[in-house]
Amino acid sequence: MSKPVRVRFAPSPTGPLHMGGVRTALYNYLFAKKNNGTFIIRIEDTDQTRFVPGAQDYIMDALKWCGIMPSEGPGLGGDFGPYVQSDRKPMYGPYAEELIKLEKAYYAFDTAEELDEMRERAKQMGMPNWQYNAVSRTSMKNSLTIPASEVERLLAEGVPYVIRMKMPRNHDVRFHDLIRGWVVVNTNNLDDKVLFKSDGMPTYHLANIVDDHTMNISHVIRGEEWLPSAPLHVLLYEAFGWEAPEFAHLPLLLRPDGNGKLSKRDGDRLGFPVFPTDWHTSDGELYSGYREKGYFPGAFINMLALLGWNPGTTQELFSLDELAEAFSLERVSKAGAKFDPDKTKWFQQQYLRQQPTNELVKELARLSGGKYSNEQLLVLCELMKERATFVSDMLIDGAYLVEKPTKWDEETLSKKWRPETNALMIDWKNVMESLHLFDAPTIEAAFKNFLAERQLGTGAVLLPFRLTITGVGAGPGMFDIAAYLGKTEVLERMEDGLLEISRLIHA
Repeated sequence: MSKPVRVRFAPSPTGPLHMGGVRTALYNYLFAKKNNGTFIIRIEDTDQTRFVPGAQDYIMDALKWCGIMPSEGPGLGGDFGPYVQSDRKPMYGPYAEELIKLEKAYYAFDTAEELDEMRERAKQMGMPNWQYNAVSRTSMKNSLTIPASEVERLLAEGVPYVIRMKMPRNHDVRFHDLIRGWVVVNTNNLDDKVLFKSDGMPTYHLANIVDDHTMNISHVIRGEEWLPSAPLHVLLYEAFGWEAPEFAHLPLLLRPDGNGKLSKRDGDRLGFPVFPTDWHTSDGELYSGYREKGYFPGAFINMLALLGWNPGTTQELFSLDELAEAFSLERVSKAGAKFDPDKTKWFQQQYLRQQPTNELVKELARLSGGKYSNEQLLVLCELMKERATFVSDMLIDGAYLVEKPTKWDEETLSKKWRPETNALMIDWKNVMESLHLFDAPTIEAAFKNFLAERQLGTGAVLLPFRLTITGVGAGPGMFDIAAYLGKTEVLERMEDGLLEISRLIHA
């Protein structure tokens, strides 16, 4: 690579950061880290009509939670600021004017009403997709069709105008995409995009190019939705005589069924979050995020990294450092990547199992509000960790380890509790009562003897035993649970449980 790697994530503050945007930020972060480069964030707020208060803070908070904070950006410092486009507003006008001097752009004075009228006229003539382009511009009100003296008068009088790109006719724009290879687009398929608006703000296209150039961006890694704009951007670099960065357009994130792009509107509707953290709208609506659902940021990031990129090995679990070491744009797919909510939960489960027990105990203490002792929470971790997806699951699904059950799984009771089960449970209770040592191996040995003497299968006794003690039909090993609870507690629970189960069955 001929020059230092500098990449940017450039979101618009028009709402919460979608997980597709997080993946774009992640790939930029990984690419920078892999190549000893710099990862920056730039807020692109040129479209002030769509600005949403709080969105910028949300974006920064989400990146911080994900662990992929840039080293330059708003509030972070850096030598190439400001990093918010609206704060850079004064610099764009001169660049737009330079394009006019270079005859690569022109003033357009058409009003919104005139443009609507032209579109309607074209529609009536069987051209529903009218564009302001190399052909139609000749009949419009712009500095290419009206005398220079008239242009000067309109400008002097402050008549509103925009500055449009003067797209060349029948010219092949060629550029190399690091993911998609060579891309060729003929300019006859492109319109004369607005570069500078009548409100004095640049459009995304001009601001994007100027900022990437002045911030020394070496690689533009962005979503596939920007691929149609890339030929215009290449032409702008050529017009200014600047060296263009290398481009890489990432594949779309698709819905689980592969039917269309995973959008912001899919959040919660399909039963899973599409945002990294909760987003509260101004009218009180809540869109859920992965953080508040209990996901570890590492699990979320690990899942995202593999949506569209593969390491070329069978490894699936990566730390952030390992991802950076393995990452390359060459292994990013061109095809859209289907989001799999079940696989996302699998990543969460794996990360939960990797967590140090003392950290899990701290989190359980926080979630339970200090209700239980460290010893109780430690047992919760030891017995429930391998069965849980979220830390909160251990408290919910393992509640019987710290409190006596107050309800019993009636569906399992109706299917598994036989007429003879009650008597069997009383006999098994008596066996346990006779045990002098009440540890897991001793209880298990006694249990096996009990089954052998009566020629019973394991399920005939173990499941009813579990139901009586815990109230549920599945969980960690019953002998470990019994040993932890202790003989007195187990016998009391069996007595109370048998009474309650008998009542439920005969109700």
